[in-house]
Amino acid sequence: MRIRNSLKSAKVRDKNNRLVRRKGRVYVINKKNPRMKTRQG
Repeated sequence: MRIRNSLKSAKVRDKNNRLVRRKGRVYVINKKNPRMKTRQG
């Protein structure tokens, strides 16, 4: 899993990406392509 400074750049890489907040952290997850995961915070 990549830890990015800006999740906006990670979100626009694929149209299936979703920004999710869990436990004070921000994640980008992608159900179609499970390798696309990022975390911030």
